[in-house]
Amino acid sequence: MTMAKNTVCLWYDKDAEAAARFYAQTFPDSAVTAVRRAPSDFPSGKAGDVLLVEFTVAGIPCVGLNGGPTFRHNEAFSFQIATDDQQETDRYWDAIVGNGGQESACGWCKDRWGISWQITPRVLTDALAAGGDEAKRAFEAMMEMTRIDVAAIEAARRG
Repeated sequence: MTMAKNTVCLWYDKDAEAAARFYAQTFPDSAVTAVRRAPSDFPSGKAGDVLLVEFTVAGIPCVGLNGGPTFRHNEAFSFQIATDDQQETDRYWDAIVGNGGQESACGWCKDRWGISWQITPRVLTDALAAGGDEAKRAFEAMMEMTRIDVAAIEAARRG
């Protein structure tokens, strides 16, 4: 299999394979497609250690690089996962937070490896796209939330 023309490369300390396998079991249209071992020693590992993991997350091609502890993830990069209802929102949120992750604000959470996720119900993006007072009410409701509450966003849209 050849690498996609454009691939998201995510730097991990040493757990790229564990992260990729978690994403593959959590999100549809996700899979681990290859695990590449280092052909020789490198600054943060030895020959034979997992160096690269090729995977997809919800259809997005990615490669995880076990580059060592030099660089850390932050909220400047996140995966945004669109959800259709509260059940789907809760499933992803609970999977990420319940696997050593942490909650943040406005539908954001962080997985145990430091990758940020926006678990975003479509009702919220639809409300914001509607503009005007409807968008303002939905936005103000969202600003008070950690996990997005679909029913509360729908109520805010209605006024």
